[in-house]
Amino acid sequence: MGIIPVILLALVLTSLAIYSLLISRGRFLLKFLVTTIKQAVQSLANRRKLVHFDLEKFSRATPSSKLGVDIKPQRQRYRSGKLNLLKSRFSKTIVIAAMILTAVIAGNSVSAQINGSPASLKGLPVPEPDNLGDFVKDKTAAIKLGKALFWDMQVGSDGVTSCATCHFHAGADNRSKNQIAPGLLRINADGTENPDTVFNVGGSPNYQLKPEDFPFHKLSPDNPAIVVSDRNDITSSQGVFNTKFVDVIPGNAEDQVKSEPDPVFNVGGVNVRRVEPRNTPTVINSVFNFRNFWDGRAQEIFNGVNSFGLRDPNASVVKAQNPNQLEFVKISLNHASLASQAVGPPLSSFEASANGRTFEEIGDKFGRIDRKSHSTAKGKKLPRKLGKKLSRLRPLGKQLVDREDSVLGADSRWPKPGLKDANYDRLIKDAFKPEWWKSNQLIQIDSEGRRTFVNKPDNSPETDEFTLTEYNFSLFFGLAVQLYESTLISDDTPYDRFLEGNTTALTEQQQRGKGLFDGKAGCIGCHGGVELTIASVSSVEKQRIGAINVGTLRILFDNGFLNVGVRPSLEDTGVGGQDPFGNPLSESRVAALGKFPLLLGSTPNITVTSNDVIAADGSFKTPGLRNVELTAPYFHNGGYLTLEQVVDFYNRGGDFRQASAIAPLGLTQAEKDDLVAFLKGLTDNRVVHDKAPFDHPQLFVPNGHPGNEAYVTNDGTGKATDRLLEIPAVGKNGGSGTPNFLS
Repeated sequence: MGIIPVILLALVLTSLAIYSLLISRGRFLLKFLVTTIKQAVQSLANRRKLVHFDLEKFSRATPSSKLGVDIKPQRQRYRSGKLNLLKSRFSKTIVIAAMILTAVIAGNSVSAQINGSPASLKGLPVPEPDNLGDFVKDKTAAIKLGKALFWDMQVGSDGVTSCATCHFHAGADNRSKNQIAPGLLRINADGTENPDTVFNVGGSPNYQLKPEDFPFHKLSPDNPAIVVSDRNDITSSQGVFNTKFVDVIPGNAEDQVKSEPDPVFNVGGVNVRRVEPRNTPTVINSVFNFRNFWDGRAQEIFNGVNSFGLRDPNASVVKAQNPNQLEFVKISLNHASLASQAVGPPLSSFEASANGRTFEEIGDKFGRIDRKSHSTAKGKKLPRKLGKKLSRLRPLGKQLVDREDSVLGADSRWPKPGLKDANYDRLIKDAFKPEWWKSNQLIQIDSEGRRTFVNKPDNSPETDEFTLTEYNFSLFFGLAVQLYESTLISDDTPYDRFLEGNTTALTEQQQRGKGLFDGKAGCIGCHGGVELTIASVSSVEKQRIGAINVGTLRILFDNGFLNVGVRPSLEDTGVGGQDPFGNPLSESRVAALGKFPLLLGSTPNITVTSNDVIAADGSFKTPGLRNVELTAPYFHNGGYLTLEQVVDFYNRGGDFRQASAIAPLGLTQAEKDDLVAFLKGLTDNRVVHDKAPFDHPQLFVPNGHPGNEAYVTNDGTGKATDRLLEIPAVGKNGGSGTPNFLS
C-alpha cells in the first residue's frame, strides 16, 4: 500500500512536464518533485507511515494519461458526506505537503503571468470594515485613541505592560533576557495536552540569550546530515507574572491581584514574568492579513468582544436606542482581524492581564467619579465600589509624549507625562457614535452572569455594574487599535521604489536576489503579491480553502497557512488546533463539519466531502517580509537568529522533512548571499529610525530581572524585582531607533 503515494507523485511529475517547460519556474518545480519522490522512497525504506489511501477507490481512479494537479480555485460543488478521517491526525507526510506547495507555487506563477507586474504596496487599498461608519464617527479621533491605548502602560494588569511592550521594535520585540519559554503547546498524538516545562536553552527562566544559542536546531558544519543539538524552546516575549485577578480600582493603573506560585516561570521559587508560547510577529503591515496570530485564531470578523468572531455564540455588545433604553445586540465587522487580535492580549494570562479579568473591568479602570458628590455623574459614570474615592486615569499618564508626535503631539503635556485629555472617556466620545456610549442606565451582572439594565447602582461592594462606555470597552479598544495599526504601513522600501519604476532602487546584487526569490528559490510561492504573503486579504478572499486534485484524491488546506518543517507538528499544531468552543481553527475543517456559514459568515469556495484529506496540523500563517531584516528571531518558534540561517534552512528543505512543504533549493553560496541582500532591500528606513507613522510615546518595558537564571531578588511578594528599559519618546522626524535582537 505504501508504494501508492510514490506512484501518484510520479504521475504528478508527468502531468506537470508541459507546464514546467512553459514557465521560468519549471526547473524548480521538477527538481522539487523529484526530490519529494526520493523522500517518499526513503520514508518507505524506513517503514515510516504514509498517508492512507483506499485501494479500492484508487483502483477506480482516473487513468494516468488524464491525471493532473488542478491548481485553479475550486468552485464546483461535490456531494457532501462525513469527513474521512485518517487513522491518526498526525500521519500526514511530505507527500501531502509537497503537493500543496507545488499547487501554491504553480498558482502564483499563473497568477503573476495573468495579472502582470504588481504595483507597489502604496497602490493597495487598506482593508477596513464595510460597516465601520455604524460605529466610528471620527476616524482621526479613533486613530488617536488607538495609538494612546496601544502604547499606554496603564492598560496592563500590572500597570506596566502595554500592547507596545511586545511590539516596540519594528513592530516586534528585540529583548533578549527572560525571553525563553519551554514547549508548553506540545500535545500527544491523541490530541491530549502534554506540555514540556523543561528549559533546554539556558536551563531556567531569566536567561540572557546569546548569538551562539542559535539556531535551536543545529547541524554539523562538516556533515549537515548530523544533528548536533535540537531544542524545542521558544523565543518570545515576557508578559506578566502569574497572578489571580481580584478586582480593579477605577482610576488606578494597577489591578488588585493575588500572586500565585508559578510552577514553570520561577527562579529558585521566586516568580518571574511569564513568556508567551510563540514568537512575537510584527504588527507593521498586519492590517493586510486576512487572519492574525500565527494560528489564525484572530478572526476576520470582529464581534466587538473577543478574538473569535462568529465562533462565540454569546458575544454581544450593548446599544442605546436612546439614553434611557438599552438593548443587547450582536455585531459583525468584516476585514477586522486586527481588532480581533487587539482584544486578545489584554485578557491573556501570559501577556497583559491577570487571569480572570474581563474587558468591562479594563474599561472601568478608565472611569471617573464626581469628587464632590461621589455620584455617578448623572448616571453616565459608575464607581466600582461606592464610597471609595477614585482618581482619574489620564491617557499615557506614566509616559512622556513628544510635542512633534505625528498623532498625539497636539495633545502632549510635555515635559509632563500624559495627554491633555483628562481621561479616556473623552477620547471615546470623540471617536465613536453616541449610541455605543451614551446612556443613563447601567448594565448589572450578578454572580451567575445574568445581565440586566438598571437605573442606579445597588450599593453592592462587588464590581458587577458597568456604564455603557465600560461595558463596550472591548469594541472601542479593538476598533481604535485596528485603525491605529492600519496606519503602520511600510510601503517606502527600496523594493517598492523598484516596483514603481526606479531601476536603481535595488542594487545589482539585490536584483539578482529578486530573480532568485521569484524563480529558482520559489519564495514567491508563499510570499506572493505586493504584501509578500499569500495570507493576505487580497489572496484569501479569492480562495479561502486551497485544493489539489490528484485523480479522485483531493487534498485541502487553509490558504496562507503552511507547514515548512520548522518543528514537529505535535509540538505546536498551529492552525490545526481548536478554538475555546471546541471548533477547529482550520477553516477547511470547519467546512468539513458543515459549519462554515455559521462560524465564518460565508459560503466556502469548496464543499468538503468524506473523501477529502485536510492538511492543517503544524501549519502557520505565512508572514509578510517587509522589514524582515529588523524582526529577528525568526519563525513561529523564534529559533533562528539571522537571515543567513533562515536561507540555509530553506536551502536544505527544512529541519523536519516528514512534515515539510518544501524541498532543497540547491542554491550556491553566492546565490544565498544574493537572496539575503534582496531581503534586506525590503526594509523601510522610516521603521529603522521611528519616523512617522512609526513614532511613539515614551515606554518602559520589563527587560528581565536583576540577577540571572540561577538567582533573582524577591520583591517581598513572591515576585522577582523588575528591570525596566526606557524607550524614549520620538516625534514624527524620528530618532536613532532601537538595536536589532542580539545585535
